[in-house]
Amino acid sequence: MVSPLKIGPLSIDPPVWQAPMAGFTNFAFRKIVRRFGGAGLLTTEMVSARGMRQIEARKGDLPERLWGVEDEPRPLAVQIWDNDPGLLAAVGHRLAHQLHVSVVDLNFGCPVKAVSQSAQSGSYLLRYPDRIAEIVARVVEACAPVPVTAKIRLGGSRESINAIEVAGAIEAAGGAAVTVHGRTAADRFRGSADWDQIARIKPHLKRMPLVGNGDLQTPEDVVEAFRRWSVDGVMIGRAALTKPWLFRQIRCALASEPIPPEPTLVEQRELLLDHYGMIVDRFGPTRGTIQMRRYACHYAQGHHGCRAFRSQIATAATPQQFAEAVDRYFPT
Repeated sequence: MVSPLKIGPLSIDPPVWQAPMAGFTNFAFRKIVRRFGGAGLLTTEMVSARGMRQIEARKGDLPERLWGVEDEPRPLAVQIWDNDPGLLAAVGHRLAHQLHVSVVDLNFGCPVKAVSQSAQSGSYLLRYPDRIAEIVARVVEACAPVPVTAKIRLGGSRESINAIEVAGAIEAAGGAAVTVHGRTAADRFRGSADWDQIARIKPHLKRMPLVGNGDLQTPEDVVEAFRRWSVDGVMIGRAALTKPWLFRQIRCALASEPIPPEPTLVEQRELLLDHYGMIVDRFGPTRGTIQMRRYACHYAQGHHGCRAFRSQIATAATPQQFAEAVDRYFPT
């Protein structure tokens, strides 16, 4: 049995955090995860602070990536990114005090070129711990008493690993927790996450909890992460896209309870169609079908005929075409 994850006044139990993933962890996905349970804290897609302010100024509305946030059950975290301390503080204040989110998370780990190079944000900022500290301090002040957390990588490259220094700067600036992905920005998602490097950060933290992230695929992986490395929590990302019921299995494994079996193929079909229905209700049949392709490919991953299904679903442009692909691969 592991202890709850303490993030400011919040007690996250089980200490398992659903990762923010752009293009995937929208309201429909989070609703599916909540249906199974087991995730102590859920997170939106990563939101551009600059984009959010521009949309609000132009339309008086929230960005699409904050779909459902106003009425969604708590606890809920929103992750934002930029490199401007004042802008991030203003957006954080809005999230904390008007939308009443549970956690404001700052992204200092995204390696995507549009974020890290073009916008000089995300993982670009890892080379400037003082700048990260300035951002965190401003956002903490603006959001109080709502906790502010940060997500980082080990460093910009294997030759410039500085996660201990960056985590220390986040803690000194008032951060409530730090999540560390066990790769560098240069690694992107190649190779394996280095959990030994993640664990090396823990002795250097005085009060701030450490959350580990990277390559956790099964309940057994999570149990082993808590047993072997000194982390206070874990964050689950890509594995949950294929198995949104993974969080329920993890919760049982951590409690030394029998791990529930995976849903049957028929149950997975129903889940996929429910998910599709929510996306279509929100975005319409054409756009919703196109958006749902990426989710459907993940649902099929690892099953017999996956490649053929993905090939067919990738060209589905109407509800009828989508249904035909599902009927062929997920028989009733």
